[in-house]
Amino acid sequence: MKIAFVGKGGSGKTTLSSLFIRHLAAGRAPVLAVDADINQHLGAALGLDEAESAALPAMGARLPLIKEYLRGANPRIPAAETMIKTTPPGQGSRLLRVVEDNPVYEACARPVRLDDDASVRLMVTGPFTDADLGVACYHSKVGAVELCLNHLVDGPGEYVVVDMTAGSDSFASGMFTRFDMTFLVAEPTRKGVSVYRQYKEYARDFGVALKVVGNKVQGDDDLDFLRAEVGEDLLVTFGHSDWVRAMEKGRPPRFELLEEANRRALETLRAAADASYERRDWRRYTRQMVHFHLKNAESWGNAKTGADLAAQVDPSFVLDEHLLGAPQPV
Repeated sequence: MKIAFVGKGGSGKTTLSSLFIRHLAAGRAPVLAVDADINQHLGAALGLDEAESAALPAMGARLPLIKEYLRGANPRIPAAETMIKTTPPGQGSRLLRVVEDNPVYEACARPVRLDDDASVRLMVTGPFTDADLGVACYHSKVGAVELCLNHLVDGPGEYVVVDMTAGSDSFASGMFTRFDMTFLVAEPTRKGVSVYRQYKEYARDFGVALKVVGNKVQGDDDLDFLRAEVGEDLLVTFGHSDWVRAMEKGRPPRFELLEEANRRALETLRAAADASYERRDWRRYTRQMVHFHLKNAESWGNAKTGADLAAQVDPSFVLDEHLLGAPQPV
């Protein structure tokens, strides 16, 4: 299942996404972790030092390889150069699975070892470079993530966890519809819930499963505030954590020593994510992918590529779990 962590800058979304990833890995679930925030902190939150984080391969820098692999033998895509971030898969496309080896993971993913020999694959969009300053936007980086999510078919018990950009920037693309569950991390403040209101409004017509995760909740007054502001969308809350403070100093204890209340909160997140996968509508998922591709094609894609990108849509193709065991095109 595909899970996004979103929220206001400083709300703790990267910290909570890293805790959730550790929780899944501790249970030996297969996990693909993706840092889709231009401020790259997920690697450090998972225990990498500064040099290791800096050495992670940027997906954006390997976009030509990603496109060439994913287009496979799709006759509707004669050249990788005509693929854009929203290009949907069709007959002949190569798909990504959570548990497999492929050239995309080989080029863009690195294993991160956690407690008890548990590990996850980590992929990152990559930060801005000197060449990007003044001429590129954040979305030129995250496009590689969206393209991979469009071509990723996942099964029950498999997890793709994406640490998204702060605020509501993800609505500048269709990527916000790529997830079975979106966890919005909110502090018990007016600013903390403002992004929730934006997200709720923008996602209203797209069937986005959205739950609020209260963070830095210190007492009943904080809890009452969040309940009054977000109502039944409040799923669970996290309070003070000595474990997190040690982790942020680069000295995390063993994960099994995380406070019991916070461990129970992580179990609640997993249960909500699992339930959301069971409700996935694969046809709607594919329709939304096509919807945003056609919008992007008309808005800028056709002009940029010099091609009619609507022709990339395979009307008979549905991305669903039956493709998990299907052979890949040569």
